[in-house]
Amino acid sequence: MVEPEKLLEAFRLFDEANSKDPNSEAVDGIRYPKEVLYASRMTETLNKFEPNASESLRLTAHCQHICRWEIPRNSFEMNRAGYLKWRQELKKFHVKKAKEILTEVGYSETIIAQVAFLLLKKQLKKSIETQTLEDVICLVFLQYYFEPFTTKHNDAKIIDILQKTWRKMSEKGRAAALKITFSKKSAELINQAISN
Repeated sequence: MVEPEKLLEAFRLFDEANSKDPNSEAVDGIRYPKEVLYASRMTETLNKFEPNASESLRLTAHCQHICRWEIPRNSFEMNRAGYLKWRQELKKFHVKKAKEILTEVGYSETIIAQVAFLLLKKQLKKSIETQTLEDVICLVFLQYYFEPFTTKHNDAKIIDILQKTWRKMSEKGRAAALKITFSKKSAELINQAISN
């Protein structure tokens, strides 16, 4: 598949912005800026999960966490209300950053508005594209971030997070999640979470 030039340029600029991430993660002995790696995983997962995704959805998946480190979690109260406020502020921040880059690349107002709509997670469960994005976010979490997460929290907390994740997903997303290979312990926790 030949990628549109604008899409590739937007991806390049998203990655350039994310390459300034002071946080990094090692994969196969190589360290990557955390959000560059996350964007790559989002794009790869979307391409497998929904190969015919629209350009707007593909752009959104790649910039979903753009420059996320600029608004750290601890800049808000460390409670549920603070967490929700942080998430809302992040969404607006990601929209602003994405709009700047997409405008620079020369995307139409229509595409930019659709990316903003998706980044704000509007009409989850009603919009097919918003739901697809949410499925991909959940799949990336389960495949790449869930196992490390299990080492930091007790089983009750993990099961609660899994149940919340499962509720956000479509049947197609859940079917894809069940194809991921997990450790024996993680597989048991997942089975426990989704059977309740």
